[in-house]
Amino acid sequence: MAEEMQLSSSSGGGESLTEFQQLWGSMSTQFNRLYEDPRVTRLMNTRVGLYLSSHPVLALTAVLFSALAVLPVGLFLSFAVVTSLMSAAGFVFFEVFLLFIGGVTLLSVLAGIALFSVVASFITNVLYFIVSNILNNYYPKLIMGNVQEEQSQGETSGQKQK
Repeated sequence: MAEEMQLSSSSGGGESLTEFQQLWGSMSTQFNRLYEDPRVTRLMNTRVGLYLSSHPVLALTAVLFSALAVLPVGLFLSFAVVTSLMSAAGFVFFEVFLLFIGGVTLLSVLAGIALFSVVASFITNVLYFIVSNILNNYYPKLIMGNVQEEQSQGETSGQKQK
């Protein structure tokens, strides 16, 4: 009975490993397709792109901040357009007051989004390092599997030639 449990657990681990490798392969092809896009290549060859590619935590924070900041900035810009139309009608003092209140509100929301982006990217990176360390410790062939297979194939072909 213990042997059956051991066989089922070992085969279950192999299936999840192959599923993970298939998922990893499909994700890597999608990322390669994205990097081959000329617009992305042009952006990644700039100074900012090279800096962000060497600092992934900062890049994740910037992407998360910009994605979350789109709605408040758009709302603020539409608010500014509406209040500017009101100022054309003669409400100059009311306009300045409303724009000041809107600007303070925008700064408060953007500060909150920036704090959330930093915390969320920190948590994401901590989880990434924890999961990668667990996978490295329990499945070392997952990362180095291809290299070890190539080395073992090279050694066996070298021994056959002798």
